[in-house]
Amino acid sequence: MTTSLTSELRDRAFRWIADDPDDDSRVELQNILARAMGGEAGAADELADRMAGPLEFGTAGLRGPVRAGPNGMNVAVVTRTTAGVAAWLTAQGHAGGVVVVGRDARHGSEAFAEAAAEVLTAAGFAVKTLPGPLPTPVLAFAVLKLGAVAGIQITASHNPPADNGYKLYDASGGQIVPPSDGQIERAIEAAPPAISVPREPGAEVLGGELLDAYLAKVAFLPHGPEREVKVAATALHGVGADTLRAAFERAGFGDLHLVAEQATPDPDFPTVAFPNPEEPGATDLLLTLASGVDADLAIALDPDADRCALGVRERDGSWRMLRGDETGVLLGWHVLSTVDTADPLVATTIVSSSMLGEIAKEFGARYAETLTGFKWLVRAGEGLVFAYEEALGLCVNPGFVRDKDGIAAGVLAAALTASLRAAGRGPLDVLDELSVKHGVHVTDQVSLRVTDLSVRERLMAGLRATPPASLGGTDVTMEDLLPDADVLRLTGEGLRVVIRPSGTEPKLKAYLQVKEPVTGDLAEARAAAGARLSALRTDIESRLV
Repeated sequence: MTTSLTSELRDRAFRWIADDPDDDSRVELQNILARAMGGEAGAADELADRMAGPLEFGTAGLRGPVRAGPNGMNVAVVTRTTAGVAAWLTAQGHAGGVVVVGRDARHGSEAFAEAAAEVLTAAGFAVKTLPGPLPTPVLAFAVLKLGAVAGIQITASHNPPADNGYKLYDASGGQIVPPSDGQIERAIEAAPPAISVPREPGAEVLGGELLDAYLAKVAFLPHGPEREVKVAATALHGVGADTLRAAFERAGFGDLHLVAEQATPDPDFPTVAFPNPEEPGATDLLLTLASGVDADLAIALDPDADRCALGVRERDGSWRMLRGDETGVLLGWHVLSTVDTADPLVATTIVSSSMLGEIAKEFGARYAETLTGFKWLVRAGEGLVFAYEEALGLCVNPGFVRDKDGIAAGVLAAALTASLRAAGRGPLDVLDELSVKHGVHVTDQVSLRVTDLSVRERLMAGLRATPPASLGGTDVTMEDLLPDADVLRLTGEGLRVVIRPSGTEPKLKAYLQVKEPVTGDLAEARAAAGARLSALRTDIESRLV
C-alpha cells in the first residue's frame, strides 16, 4: 500500500496533534507527519493508518496498539472515550454515582487509568481506583461490592505486548451489551477534543480491604476438607501471581509453585511469543516446572488473570494442557456435584462443547446456551452457578464476580484435584467417566485470517446462498441466527459446526464438534471421533477459501 500525503490527511493530523494533551504522543505523531511531509517512504502510509480511527467502541470496549493518533490507545483516546462514558452514564440517570477504575501492568496502563479517573472526577462522579495493577476479576468484584454504576479496567487481556485496551462494566457488574455500546460510541463522537475535556485529580485510592474481601469470598469456594495438592502455576508476566498466591493461602492450599521467570509483571512478556495460554509454547515453562516438582495440577493464568488454563499429567507421566472445553465440563461437573443451590443453572456458549448440557441433565439442573462472550453468559438467567466458554473463560463464582475469573477457577480446580487425589484419582479419570456416560465430545477450531474484511462477508453470504448439504460425510442442515447474530449453525448426526466472524480479530472462525457414543472401548470411540473430526476439519478448510 502506498498513500499520498494529501492536504486533508495532513490537516487532520495537525488538528489531532493540536488537540492532544499528552506531550509524548504529540511528539510521536509530529515526527511521523514530518517524515511524511519530507517524502520518506512508508511514512504517509503509517500516518494514514494512525489517523484511520477512531478505535471502535464495542461490547468489549476498546483494544488496539499503544500509539499516538485516533487509531491507537493513548491518553487522548482514553480521555475522549471516558468523556463519552460519563455522558452516557449521566443520560442513564447515574450522575454522581460511584465508578471504579482499575488497570493491569501493560504499557500505558497507569497513565490511561489516571486519565479515566480524572475525567470522571471532573464530571462529578465518585471515583475509586484500585491500589495498583490487579486482576480484572477484582475490578468486576469491586463494581458489585461498592454498588458502583460502572467499572473501567485498563487491560488488553492476552493481546500482544504492543496493545492495550479499555473494558467497561455496567451497574450489573457485567460487561456492557447492546444497545449500550452504540449509545456510548455516539457519545464519544460527540465529545470535545481531548485537550478540552475537563480533568480533575482527587479520586479515592482504595485500600487493601477490597482485595481482602475478594479473597475471603474466593476462600469459601472449595467444598470438602481436602487441601493436600501440589500445584504449579504461571501468571505469564501478568498481574495474577500475587493474587493467586494469596487466594491459595486463604483457601488453605499451601503447596503452590510459581514459574519464577513469569511471576513478575512485565509489559514486554519476554519469555513468550504471545501471552495467551492457548498459544503453542506459551505454557512450556509451566509444564516443565510441573514435571520438575512432581505437581498434581498445572494452572496458567492469562496476563489480566481473567482466564485460566489447566494442565494435567497423562498416564505415561507426560504433561499436557487441557482444552478449554475439557476444563469447562470438568469444573462444571464439580460445581454441580457440590452446589447446594436449589434449581441451579449452568451455561455455556453456542460454540462450546454441548457436553455440559448432558451433565446438567444428569444432575437435574437447568442448562442454557448463549451467544459468545461473558457479557451474555452472566445474563443467562436466575440461579446461575457456573458458566464457561471454550476460550478458557470460567466463572465459578457468579454470586460475586459476574465475569470470567481465573483466580477463582484456579482455586476451585485445586480443590477438585485435592479431593480426587485423596480418592486415588485424577482429572483425567473424571473426563473418561464423563465420556463413557455422555459420549466422546471432541472439538476443534478453524480460523481464516483476512486482511480485507469484505472476504468474511463474501464467504458468509456464499454459505447463506448455497448451504452445504453434507460436511465430513454427514448430512447437515443449516440454521441462520440473523438478525440476533451473524452466525451460521450447521448440525447433523453427532456433528455441529458454528461459523461466525470474530468480534475482536480480522478472522472468520468455524467451531467444530463431533460426538461419538461409547458402546464398547473408550479408546476406540475416541479414535472414531478423532477420525470424524479430522474429516470435518478438512472439509471446512476447503470451503473457507
